[in-house]
Amino acid sequence: MSSLPAGWYKDPADTSTQRYWDGEGWLGKAIPADAVPPDGPPPVEEEPPAPAPDAGAGAPPAQQPGGRPPAWMPPAQQAPPPGWGPQPPPPPGWQPPPGMQQPPPGWQPPPGSQTPPAGYPPHGYQPPQGSQPPQGYQPPPGQQPPGFQPPSGFQPPSGWQQMPPGMRMAAYPLMVQARPHGYALAGLGPRLVARLVDIFAVLLLNVVVNGWFAYQWAQEFLPVYRAAMDSMRAGGSAFQDVPTNGRMEGLFWAMLIIATLLWLLYEAPATGSSGQTLGKRLMRIKVVALENTEPLGFGRAFGRWARLGLWTPAWYCLIGFVIQFIDSISPLFDPQLRQAFHDKTARTVVVALPPPGAPQPVDAGVGSAADNSPPRPPEG
Repeated sequence: MSSLPAGWYKDPADTSTQRYWDGEGWLGKAIPADAVPPDGPPPVEEEPPAPAPDAGAGAPPAQQPGGRPPAWMPPAQQAPPPGWGPQPPPPPGWQPPPGMQQPPPGWQPPPGSQTPPAGYPPHGYQPPQGSQPPQGYQPPPGQQPPGFQPPSGFQPPSGWQQMPPGMRMAAYPLMVQARPHGYALAGLGPRLVARLVDIFAVLLLNVVVNGWFAYQWAQEFLPVYRAAMDSMRAGGSAFQDVPTNGRMEGLFWAMLIIATLLWLLYEAPATGSSGQTLGKRLMRIKVVALENTEPLGFGRAFGRWARLGLWTPAWYCLIGFVIQFIDSISPLFDPQLRQAFHDKTARTVVVALPPPGAPQPVDAGVGSAADNSPPRPPEG
């Protein structure tokens, strides 16, 4: 089963349209990619009524003697259902499931039935005449009809031709471009630029707030540095023979803790209320929850930030910097939703907002429990 949440996504068979994915398969007909999709799945289309049986074809009796409905009618008195035709035989080696009745002795497949080609999914099933394969299906090698071309926009994964037929359809949802709540996923480039802008903003805050501590630390560090240089000139090691300064170490820890608090106060409240920091506003991207587009709240935004920001004091031994770097590049390992590790912790995803004046993917306003319509993510 695919982990792709239900919603409207671009159809990889035709990128100019979008369809509804219910987590297991497509529902409804495709609509233009720039159209506003309905809230939830598309309405179920009613099937056309079956044609009335011919009155002159020997109508069967309504009841048998005794008032009971007929249990069986010979073929001459009962017309076959619409679309009925000879069925293909089971594939070689097929065994009926437990409890299934065996065919009578001497049974033979109807004349004219075809033997399905080897490897045709699933279990040698031959589709009826006029039926269409699933969207994006590509026939196995050697079974492609003359002039076959894959659908427009279809990008099979590496090794697609060598996959068994069942595995192809299982991997197919991974090729669907996710659109959470109707919005496209934010690109890795805009996310990187937004993070660099936020780092620069937090750095300016540290210059203002941590400036005094940095000055005091420098005053303590200069004598230690001069002593280390003198020790090296005398033939000793750089810092081994130099006495440590406890106040300098305390100032360094104070700067790390203050820097962590400044980062928290800069990012968590803004993400919890609007889903956007200064960098995300400039790049027009936004953090939203997977289940709806309501504000995350401070608690959930703090949990998202904590997975990344609480490692800042561990910069003292460089472990925190390494873990934060791995977390920052983790969206590269999630081609489906581009979630970083801190996004997976908070169950959030980063989406790209449409340009100003462009139609919104969903209707504005706050959804209610009656209509289950999600609100539009605010741009500010």
